[in-house]
Amino acid sequence: MLEGFFNPRSVAIVGASREEGKTGHSIISNIVKYGFPGKIYPVNPKASEIMGLTSYPNLLSIEGDIDLAVIVIPPKFILDAIDECAKKGIKSVIIISAGFKETGGEGRRLETEVANKARGYGIRLLGPNCLGLIDTGSMLNASFAAGMPPKGKIAFFSQSGALCTAILDWAVGNNVGFSKFISLGNKADLSELELIRYLADDPETSVILGYLEGVEKGREFMDEARKAARKKPLIVVKAGGTAAGARAASSHTGTLAGADRAFQAAFDQSGIIRAMSIEDLFDYALSFAGQPLPSGPRLAIITNAGGPGIIAADACERFRVELAELSGDTINKLRESLPPVAGFFNPVDVIGDARADRYEAAVNTVLSDPNVNGALVILTPQAMTEVEKTADIVANASRSGKPLIASFMGEASIKGAVDILRKGGVPNYPYPERGVKSFASMVRYAQWLKEPEPVIGSFEADRKKVEEIIASARKEDRLELGEKEAREVIKAYGFRIPKAMMARTSEEAAIVARGIGFPVVMKISSPDILHKTEVGGVKVGLASEEEVEKAFLEITSNASRRMPKALIWGVSVQEMVKKGKEVIVGMSKDHNFGPLLMFGLGGIYVEVLKDVSFRVAPVGKIDIERMISEIRSYPLLKGVRGEAPSDIDALIEGIQRLSQLVTDFPEIIEMDINPLVVLPKGEGVIAIDARMTIE
Repeated sequence: MLEGFFNPRSVAIVGASREEGKTGHSIISNIVKYGFPGKIYPVNPKASEIMGLTSYPNLLSIEGDIDLAVIVIPPKFILDAIDECAKKGIKSVIIISAGFKETGGEGRRLETEVANKARGYGIRLLGPNCLGLIDTGSMLNASFAAGMPPKGKIAFFSQSGALCTAILDWAVGNNVGFSKFISLGNKADLSELELIRYLADDPETSVILGYLEGVEKGREFMDEARKAARKKPLIVVKAGGTAAGARAASSHTGTLAGADRAFQAAFDQSGIIRAMSIEDLFDYALSFAGQPLPSGPRLAIITNAGGPGIIAADACERFRVELAELSGDTINKLRESLPPVAGFFNPVDVIGDARADRYEAAVNTVLSDPNVNGALVILTPQAMTEVEKTADIVANASRSGKPLIASFMGEASIKGAVDILRKGGVPNYPYPERGVKSFASMVRYAQWLKEPEPVIGSFEADRKKVEEIIASARKEDRLELGEKEAREVIKAYGFRIPKAMMARTSEEAAIVARGIGFPVVMKISSPDILHKTEVGGVKVGLASEEEVEKAFLEITSNASRRMPKALIWGVSVQEMVKKGKEVIVGMSKDHNFGPLLMFGLGGIYVEVLKDVSFRVAPVGKIDIERMISEIRSYPLLKGVRGEAPSDIDALIEGIQRLSQLVTDFPEIIEMDINPLVVLPKGEGVIAIDARMTIE
């Protein structure tokens, strides 16, 4: 589908220019300069020849077929250019020109018109407002970037053209090879979706890198990313993730969720390796492009300096990499080949006067240990250090089948060694922490590849009941469902809820409490009061009719005083659940990905502690297990200091049921079940309180 962009036999440049400094000149200059072997057709009605090539007044005057058109003319002329492309049978078009939706209303209208016209003709567009693309395999540099990277196995796509130029300059300066460079621009037609799909099957690409500021089809993006990540590493930087949502959130979940949380959840579920910086992006890329995946998380460190070795060991703990425990046999072999003052455990310290032969013995011995899944070789240049010989040894050792990364620290003394390492496919990092972090990214990806495809659970539910409740609220022009309604909704999806009845007077409350059995909990019931505790609308542990009657009067008067305009239905009298751990599960609707599930320890402090995790619904059991274990307070659910472990299996099922509910009813835009009490193992979960907002 995209072959016309990456393997064209002929290229026309609409807006080619003879004048240096103009974009139209830079593009045709790059195509010619870097040896594109196909036919090149400059199009400029004011020139008969450009760079020794015959120039044509328009596309229709060119004889022969044209696979790719690169358009760099003022926006007002581009609609006519698209018409010419259609008449000429051109199906692939790059629009370099700016002046579209990035400029506001009129530009947005023009961009929509251009995209619609191209779509009607069956033409695919890259851009507008983009840098262009580079394909080293076909020797095509259809961009106005300065330089051409060497051939390699890394593909890079970006929404930022300026970032493309900076990274391209870095690639050229550091001799890092790329297969493709693609600037997405405004994504009027082609987006990251099509590129990920194409690059996943591209034999010239082994690692896919991307810079994203946003996606428009979140679920489709996740599906394509998951398919691609099963074939090759997909590493992405997501920018602009710290902005809060434009809409003020009313639920705990809505308050705690945000654009970045949603992207992180989507990346985790899709197997995308998220880089938190441009530095991370290329650190990771170098490891993935040059080294095999580790079979486990155990890293060995070989160093000639104690300080950097300790720093690397600290980084292992920080990035959740295990320090390999060397076998007795390995330690004995190290004792035979290293000086008595060396460090024989992990990190292995070959001492500052180590020459290349000592490194060779240590590296080969450590890599042969079955307890070791990968190694980091640290070198600080000292007077007796054989820097380049050591680099040769490390490059040769990288054929062991285990990932080997290097941190040759310094600048002037190690330049030659870094070139040797690069040619051997060994990534070198100026600081050991970056090497450990890159190894950690490989470990996580290798673990994800071993996981089965997610299976989405399905449970019996009373959908008709939920439809009726939502319809009733709409009929009354209400978007907030009160506690009673929300409890009925989750009950319809299999959640167990405590006994509860509505009371409209203090006497009625006492009668209801007697029927339920003491002690009881009482809560204000109002569609307008979402956070009941904040208005004094909750009383717990009420053990007699007198306490219940008194509590009724206090609750209703508190609510009336603090929220005088709220509609008060009465007070809900509920069975009190005495044991179990309180958690919160909830959902808020993300504009990119849809329903975003949240899990954390429950209660009134959830927004303060922020000990929560997120996933995009629908979600499978494995992702839910990871979601639960990610929170810092997870050990409390496992049982501490003699406490019985909580029923985590029932909690997993509860989150699966919630996932099904919000997937079945996309009109639910926010909801919390807080608290959801997780009883001891084998006893299930009970949903104490719930609230819900619909579109």
